[in-house]
Amino acid sequence: MSTAQFPTTPGTCFKFTVNSADQAAQLIREKLGDSARVLSVRNVEAGGMFGFLSAPKLEVVAQIVSAEPAAPALEQPKATVSLNAVSSETAAPGAQVALKASRATLRMPQQSLTTLLRRSGFSEKLLLRLFESPAWLALNEMPLHRALVETGRHLRELAESRHEPAPLTRAAFLGTPGVGRTTALCKWLANDVFRKARIGHVVTAEFDRPNPTGPLPVFCEALGVPMAHFPASTQPATPGGFVYFDLPGLSLRNPADNAAIAEFLAREQIAQRVLVLNAAYDHAALRAGYAAGRTLGATHVVFTHLDEVTQWGRLWDYLIDGDLQPLFLATGPSLTGDSELDALDAVARRTLPVAAEPEEADADGEPADETSTFNTAA
Repeated sequence: MSTAQFPTTPGTCFKFTVNSADQAAQLIREKLGDSARVLSVRNVEAGGMFGFLSAPKLEVVAQIVSAEPAAPALEQPKATVSLNAVSSETAAPGAQVALKASRATLRMPQQSLTTLLRRSGFSEKLLLRLFESPAWLALNEMPLHRALVETGRHLRELAESRHEPAPLTRAAFLGTPGVGRTTALCKWLANDVFRKARIGHVVTAEFDRPNPTGPLPVFCEALGVPMAHFPASTQPATPGGFVYFDLPGLSLRNPADNAAIAEFLAREQIAQRVLVLNAAYDHAALRAGYAAGRTLGATHVVFTHLDEVTQWGRLWDYLIDGDLQPLFLATGPSLTGDSELDALDAVARRTLPVAAEPEEADADGEPADETSTFNTAA
């Protein structure tokens, strides 16, 4: 992109592609000035033969609103960036976000805080959301350890405000082959039977494709949970009981192959649909699986193989901007354990420090969280 200043005629729009949120803010400031507003920003995949190996970029559309008087020579220009998420009905998950205009100036964030968040796996999309937050300026005034704690609290509040917990009663477990769908079902069965003392049964179905049940039959027998092959009763046998459905793997290559699953879910009126995703997959595979689940009306999400993932920060995008309620995180292969039932708390602990309890406050009355750590593995 040329270093020359763009024309400043009011109403003129510009579109450019950048690598990060910082670069977007810098270009807005240097090329368009403080009188510009950003109309939209969206993730775009790199093209070409090896495009799938490249990180996604941000496509920004900005517009000149009006010409502003030149700032004094000694005054540093400031950037104005504000973000609103587009609803899931108008944008594919993880694809589009909208930026709203604001005439108030926003100081660029401290490099140290932004760098640490990136190292923890935070995406550029999530960083833009944080830059937009009214609390961002205050966060950058705090000591770094305090800012990280407050960032974690802010993200948990955002995620909790989007999801209302709802117990599972009649739920189908969906996912592509290899994501650990049946293992996830076993983990949830163990939680229901051992921790909640619930009773119910499991139904497996094959339709036009085989559905290997793996350890599910033996595990159900050990738990005392009846398992039947469809056609079978799809309603709870007792009041307050559960019915869980183990269905064939989803197809990403040919969505038409999922028609039998969609028809079964609609015919049996199964409203709760748990999408199982392998968190160790790359961002493109995760987005494709998420989109396939949303097409089939998924309501909940489970992330598996987190014992193979060093950066849990990228899960924030799904917890905050996603439409699916997080059910739990699978952190190992065990059928009766290796799971985090509070997904928000688990991701916060692995990516950001957690504030100390009030009784652990230091002599000055401040929480003693200076020793808190978080995952910044590359």
